[in-house]
Amino acid sequence: MTYLNYLVLALVFFIMRWFLPIKGINNITTNQLKKEINNKNKQFVDVRTNGEFKGNHIKGFKNIPLHQLAQLAEKDLSKEKEVIVICQSGIRSQRASKVLKRLGFKNVTNVKGGMGAWF
Repeated sequence: MTYLNYLVLALVFFIMRWFLPIKGINNITTNQLKKEINNKNKQFVDVRTNGEFKGNHIKGFKNIPLHQLAQLAEKDLSKEKEVIVICQSGIRSQRASKVLKRLGFKNVTNVKGGMGAWF
C-alpha cells in the first residue's frame, strides 16, 4: 500500500470513530425524560451555551456548556450518579456524553432530539 492509502484508511477510521456511539451511553427520548425529570438520584446537565439556557431551559437541569464540560464535570458532577445530558438537537449532548464517558462517568444518558423535541 502506498502512503496515500494509509492516510485515507486513517482518515476513514477517525471519521467512523467520531460518529459511532461509544459503548455504554444510553439514549432516551424526551417522553422518557419526562418520566425521569423528578428523580433526585440523577443529575441533569444542559450543555447549550449560557444564552441558550437563559432563553429557555428545563427546570432541574444544570447548565454546563459543552466547551467547559471537560474542565467542570469532575468538580460539579458525581461519577456515582447517572448523568442525563441535553442540548438543542441532540448533537452536542452526544458529544458531551462521549466526553463524560472518557472522564470515567459510568452511567451517561443522552436525550435524543434535545430541546427541539421537548415541546
